[in-house]
Amino acid sequence: MADLMRGKRGLIMGVANERSIAWGIAKALAAEGAELAFTYQGENFAKRVKPLVETLGDCMMIDCDVMNEAKMDAAFQQIADTWGSLDFVVHAIAYSDRAELSGRFIDTSLMNFTNSMAISCYSLIDVARRSRALMPNGGTVLTMTYQGSSRVTPYYNVMGVAKAALESTVKYLANDLGPEGIRVNAISPGPMKTLAGAAIGGARKTFKHTEMNAPMRRNAALESVGGTAVYLASDYGRDTTGETIRVDGGFHVLGMPQTENL
Repeated sequence: MADLMRGKRGLIMGVANERSIAWGIAKALAAEGAELAFTYQGENFAKRVKPLVETLGDCMMIDCDVMNEAKMDAAFQQIADTWGSLDFVVHAIAYSDRAELSGRFIDTSLMNFTNSMAISCYSLIDVARRSRALMPNGGTVLTMTYQGSSRVTPYYNVMGVAKAALESTVKYLANDLGPEGIRVNAISPGPMKTLAGAAIGGARKTFKHTEMNAPMRRNAALESVGGTAVYLASDYGRDTTGETIRVDGGFHVLGMPQTENL
């Protein structure tokens, strides 16, 4: 490794287990020398996350709920008190009622629409605002999106709308924070076998379809997503902001399946 992140400190939000995209990113950043802190939500997630985090050495762990202002205040205060500053934040947080990630989008309830947008999109704004105060010398904010934001994907439903809003949010935040040297970008992997992805109806079929038809004939690996995050968070990414970087084996360029799969 080239120690691209040596001397940089960052917060990882959204690790659920060893298959989480956030965990793949964390491992890649740690391998390049970054010092990391992790949030978790409640004791159930703490039990899953702590054994993983311990494999990376001495990392800060913070109980945090993005929908609880007091916990958000306490989380970022703990970072301020311990480190004093941040170089990057990885926001890998999304939520929608599993019962509404099957069937038709038109049946989305108001409550789930509101919750999905607040947790999956607005939380990025809140995290960026709080992180900004800890980035006096600039930094990076990264979030995760998916192609369902711009192309109808079976059963993705309200999450597609939330991710479209998230990608637009990335652009507006990039413009607001650019003069302060803070970059804001999104990474868009193809379908991955994560805890969140498993909640979506037809997930296995979507995964297989992408694998069969992507130009690379494979789905993205966690290591590839992690490497992309390292680029964006490192000094090599200093002039990249407001972007959605696709890491999906090229699936996004297709207009139809490969001929053998028609």
